[in-house]
Amino acid sequence: MPPEGSVPASTTPVQDYLDRPAPGATPDHLVVPRSLAQSMPLRWQQVFVGLLADLHDAYGHLPWPDYKVVPSRWEALVDLDEEQLAAAGYHAELGPDGQLEYYDADENVVADPEHHRVLAPIPDPLPPASAGRVEPRPAAPL
Repeated sequence: MPPEGSVPASTTPVQDYLDRPAPGATPDHLVVPRSLAQSMPLRWQQVFVGLLADLHDAYGHLPWPDYKVVPSRWEALVDLDEEQLAAAGYHAELGPDGQLEYYDADENVVADPEHHRVLAPIPDPLPPASAGRVEPRPAAPL
């Protein structure tokens, strides 16, 4: 019997962890930058590879697609350049009053572009795997 006042361990620890804000987590996917994973201590890498192998063994029968990971950040529509606008599915044109008007992919005018935030592509701030080892730094104590 567990000690009085103890909380039982979660039966969904991955979901619990990734449901809160976590770097690289989206509602449907988890992105682990290869350069950072390859830079972790050897024992961590060994455990991680074992876990990945278990995952791939368990779900290797599914038709996994290839994924294109695009580094992105939430930005105000008015702060994007033409390329970022296009990648996010928007474009801007001069309106009849000479001001920029922003349009979504369905050609609807965006009513409040200063406060409309979209996920826009950005240059990757993390080093590529080819950059070699990235020195890990322990998190600050809580």
